[in-house]
Amino acid sequence: MNSFFLTTPIYYVNARPHLGHAYSTIVADSLVRFHKMLGDDTFFLTGTDEHGDKIVQAAERQGCPPQKFVDEISARFQSLWPQLGIAHDRFIRTTEPGHKRVVQAFLQRVHDAGDIYFGEFGGHYCYGCERFYTEKELENGLCPQHKTRPEFINEKNYFFRMSKYLPWLKSYVEEHEDFIRPRRYRAEALAMLESGALEDLCISRPKTRLQWGIELPFDDNYVCYVWFDALINYISALGWPDDRNFARYWPGEHLVAKDILKPHAVFWPAMLKSAGLPVYRHLNVHGYWLVRDTKMSKSLGNIIEPVEMSRRFGLNAFRYFLLREMRFGEDASFSEDALINRINADLANDLGNLFSRVLSMTAKYFESRVPEPSAFLQTDDAIAELCLHSLQNFVQLFGGTQFDAALESLWETVRALNKYVDSQAPWALYKQGSTARLATVMYVLLTAMRKTALCLWPVMPDASRQMLEQLGSPAAETVPPVPALRKEGNSFDGLSPGTVVASSSTLFPRIEMKRDAAPKTRRGQ
Repeated sequence: MNSFFLTTPIYYVNARPHLGHAYSTIVADSLVRFHKMLGDDTFFLTGTDEHGDKIVQAAERQGCPPQKFVDEISARFQSLWPQLGIAHDRFIRTTEPGHKRVVQAFLQRVHDAGDIYFGEFGGHYCYGCERFYTEKELENGLCPQHKTRPEFINEKNYFFRMSKYLPWLKSYVEEHEDFIRPRRYRAEALAMLESGALEDLCISRPKTRLQWGIELPFDDNYVCYVWFDALINYISALGWPDDRNFARYWPGEHLVAKDILKPHAVFWPAMLKSAGLPVYRHLNVHGYWLVRDTKMSKSLGNIIEPVEMSRRFGLNAFRYFLLREMRFGEDASFSEDALINRINADLANDLGNLFSRVLSMTAKYFESRVPEPSAFLQTDDAIAELCLHSLQNFVQLFGGTQFDAALESLWETVRALNKYVDSQAPWALYKQGSTARLATVMYVLLTAMRKTALCLWPVMPDASRQMLEQLGSPAAETVPPVPALRKEGNSFDGLSPGTVVASSSTLFPRIEMKRDAAPKTRRGQ
């Protein structure tokens, strides 16, 4: 059995969770569910990053100690994920004693390897990024992320000999084309490595300036730089070095937003190489959700609350929209109009209408039982071939993080099935008394619908189970509907004649949006 270990970023707890956090975690949840359906042994990690300057500053603004502040914000993240249908295996916090011990053991190993040294350094420090920038990295004297002028700080600190590993890392990225994906971020990482701007990494902060952090094991006057601490969560959650989960699941894959490409594409591989550990398999990088063509910002008042969206429009529809609307790796625009249009077009008009029509006709013509088919005609073979081809494409594309294209491959079948209903006209076959032909048409429809419903479980687990239940293929709540999805693409079967199906379906009602009013739903036609 193959193992599949996937992590989200651990989210920084200086602010409440928003759509960007939800997207990363829903994508990760969907990808893990997909690998479960392939029969892989999966482990899904998420959590919160709780040290550093910004935490202290945020806690001071709230008038409370840092530990109390991070406890409250971390709890918000933990309570959010079940509301979005997310089923992680481990939620890690960097203030956990176990994580602290692993960070110190990792630091000691790198120090013993001669890759940490003490020195004096003057640099441009951005409090927003909580890191030093060189002159070459600044853009017109400003932080490239926050567009603010960093403060020049001169102090003695500990440094990681990252420059020692940059030639190796450049060669590794060049030799492993899918190490960082999509390719645009691989190119961006290579540009960083070739720029000459990267130097050794400052990995400490003096306690005279910052005490909220993990103490260095070789000097108790310093705490660890927050990024060096945070990245190690990916192995501390697996119990490195001795826990069997580390041997079982590492190396895994990471899923991050593009703003944290550098720590994951440069710092982390160099750290792992220094510690003598295998590097991760893939770094999967996504873009931003924009609102009115602008990145979400609390100060601009354009933050999207994911729980509110899922409550108003339905969790299944919300999850579907996020994976269908964004081309993974690129930016995408979020608006309620776009969400409503996608729900109405794809879910209500296409998929919901298909289930409603076919189940109603099966009830009318065959007493809600899957009929026994006769020999397929060419038009039936064409639908069966398209369905299997769509499923095979879905498996390949979804596994390669091309989620929008994977879902589009399924909708090629959904749209074809609706056209097949119109062209074969079961109502006319019934009036003509062509029972054998009618049975074949309904069997083709129901079988293709089942395969489509199966594929949707990673994205819309609740809706997928409801569709499968309506098709007489109920699945348990805690396990994937099938143990190995790839087998479903080998033959056009899966529904036994005589299976009882539902007499109707109203899974995806249309949404009617009235301006200056909340959206209203009505039954799909």
